[in-house]
Amino acid sequence: MNMQQTDKKKFQNVMPQTDEGWWESVLMEEQQYASPRPHVGVVKHKAVPQEDKTESPVADQQADWDLVKRLYAEDRIIEMRAIGHNRGGLLVEHDGLAGFVPFSHLVELAGKVNEADRDVCLEAYKGKILNVKVIECAPEDGRVVFSERAALTRPGKRNELFHALQIGAQVTGIVTNVTDFGVFVDLGGLEGLIHISELSWGRVSHPNQIVRLGEEIKVQVLEISVERSRVALSLKRLIPNPWEHAGSSFAVGSIMPAVITTVLSYGAFARLEAGVEGLIHASEMPLQENHTPRDLLVEGQQVQVRVLQVDPAHQRLGFSLQLNHE
Repeated sequence: MNMQQTDKKKFQNVMPQTDEGWWESVLMEEQQYASPRPHVGVVKHKAVPQEDKTESPVADQQADWDLVKRLYAEDRIIEMRAIGHNRGGLLVEHDGLAGFVPFSHLVELAGKVNEADRDVCLEAYKGKILNVKVIECAPEDGRVVFSERAALTRPGKRNELFHALQIGAQVTGIVTNVTDFGVFVDLGGLEGLIHISELSWGRVSHPNQIVRLGEEIKVQVLEISVERSRVALSLKRLIPNPWEHAGSSFAVGSIMPAVITTVLSYGAFARLEAGVEGLIHASEMPLQENHTPRDLLVEGQQVQVRVLQVDPAHQRLGFSLQLNHE
């Protein structure tokens, strides 16, 4: 049994098993905006003249996929021309190959362009030559995904990182993209994903509450899929799960500092320093007549709360607001 297998067995009792639905979050943003154009993200095959009896479309198709697999395996940098776009990214092709570059993998745009300006910026790429690497090759789905960001590192760097990474290891990376479903982290030539559920032991409305674009963070490796070029990461597992000792850590009646994370019509959620959240119901706020929680609190506001209820099994806390530090 090699070291990676040993580590996987060691951590299997504490690491979540990420299923394929979890992994699909990697391309969720791109799929959300993808157009139904049939050649998006597939290998484009050259037509074979009817009079040519020495070749067949099947043989040509196999050769194309062999090329894509080889480009992926060698982590090679190639040139592709942008021929169009949809809301998810660029459509590219060159020498009989066609594929897709997700918006989050465009160096000059990812995380730097407003939603309203996305179409204009992507349109400006049409006709440009990009240096890219194949980051996903899925013949069974007819999908080839390229990355301009991955091409910033030398050929073979991704493979070196895959062999060096170990499940359970702590590594440092740079936040390259923050999406609704999670955070992408560059580990030095290989991107990993922190799913939103792995950012904090508490409730997270949006990942930008926890991390910032360009921030250097330390993460733990949860799962490695060499075949699909994917690495699952976690931020919250670098600290103990506070819910395991919630009864003593957040004793009923104790007063603790908190930060308002979400303000709603019926109350507000507040995050403790420990990284867990609880609800301050409107009935537990000193509201003036006809006022709502939005008249009293704003997101990011630092407050003091009194613990009213602790439910570790369901990861719930109930607070009352202590504006006067009573």
